[in-house]
Amino acid sequence: MAFDPELAEIRFGCGLSPVIAPPNSVAVMLARLQGPDDMAARYAIADSEAGLASVLTFSKLRKLARKKLGTPEEKQAEKAFKRFRRDHMAQRYIWLRQLLQRQINTEDALRERLTLFWGDHFTAQGKNRAMRPLAYGYVESAIRPLIAGRFEDLLISAVTNPLMLHYLDQFRSRGEESPLSQRQGGRGGLNENLAREVLELHTLGVDGPYDQRDVRQLAELFTGLSYRVNKGFVFDPKLVEPGSETVLGISYGGDAAALEPVLQVLRDLARHPATARHIAWKLAVHFTRDDPDPGLVADLSTAYIENDGQLAKVYEVLLSHPTAWEAELGNVKPPFDFTASACRAFGGAAADLSDWKAKQIRQSFINPMRLMGQHWQASPGPDGWEEADTAWISPQGLAARLRWAMAAPGRLVDQLPDPLVFARDSLGTHANERVRFVASAAETRTEAIGLVLASPAFQRR
Repeated sequence: MAFDPELAEIRFGCGLSPVIAPPNSVAVMLARLQGPDDMAARYAIADSEAGLASVLTFSKLRKLARKKLGTPEEKQAEKAFKRFRRDHMAQRYIWLRQLLQRQINTEDALRERLTLFWGDHFTAQGKNRAMRPLAYGYVESAIRPLIAGRFEDLLISAVTNPLMLHYLDQFRSRGEESPLSQRQGGRGGLNENLAREVLELHTLGVDGPYDQRDVRQLAELFTGLSYRVNKGFVFDPKLVEPGSETVLGISYGGDAAALEPVLQVLRDLARHPATARHIAWKLAVHFTRDDPDPGLVADLSTAYIENDGQLAKVYEVLLSHPTAWEAELGNVKPPFDFTASACRAFGGAAADLSDWKAKQIRQSFINPMRLMGQHWQASPGPDGWEEADTAWISPQGLAARLRWAMAAPGRLVDQLPDPLVFARDSLGTHANERVRFVASAAETRTEAIGLVLASPAFQRR
């Protein structure tokens, strides 16, 4: 394997920057991943606990506004609720700004890429206005701190996070024979959403060795997993289906309602060979190409099994595999990655977004990304965003990318660099003859740089 610093930053990082040197070895990339999370400290995002506190205030002000209907305090209460609701929802744009700032300025770019990857793998979204901004804090709390640890710890953290329990309606699930169902005459019922997605998406994969009986039994075992806005995650024995449950031939629980059997089944699923293959395939697709080399997938799966799901060991194999360093740029960048890498290509100081307001972020990033096909924090389902290139190169998506690329230079930077220098700084040796030609032949610097950003070379990694 011939390590290529430029390719490392393009394929495994956030793109080249004129002011940040690319890593000079795999060892440096892995060491940074295990080191302090400087970007999270520098560009902070509220965690799940803070997000739930905001949801609690949202709920209290909404109830107060309803309570004051028809009273002299009605207008004041309604005004206070609407003001807080506006600020609460606007946090989504501020948190996106923080994510962009991390991508623009980091030297530890693999961490940012892996955070996006695992956040998508464990997709969870707010299903109402109050809960919608929590997606950022969910990733910040449940995903980001664990991306270089054991997969089973990451799995448990994601599955038991309040946003996941909300998104997949687990907090509504109760055993048919649970104490609460018995007391309420059979009201409510079992919800299989979380159990199905844990098996199909999070661990074994859609073709994994399970059937509907396993889904049903796991759903019954999951009863009790819930949350409270004022407490966060809770295990509620009143919701638990009595007795033991059998998942993939192994019996769990059976005595008093307890959380430990739930954690154990998640550990066992995380250690299953089918999970190793599923995770290996997803990593290979994300970082190499849509049809990954079978040898790479096999080696990643072996590393996962032999190291008990230690993800850092899996990343080491990925970054040391010859297939991962093929010179041709393959995968199309999703809209967020494309726009973030464009900002990074101008340099952190030149493309500083720290003073940008929520409206600017919405107009310059959120709305264009939606037109490109990525409605941020609102993927079509729990399987997250498509990895296939065809998902991002539709006629509408390509047109939106071109419009953004041509407009972005004027919005992001006051003093544009020389287009040929920009092409070299943003693509290195991948600034091929066609890229250099458009950089030199366009009538204005804005057009030239926009054409570099719109080029196939910049769109891929």
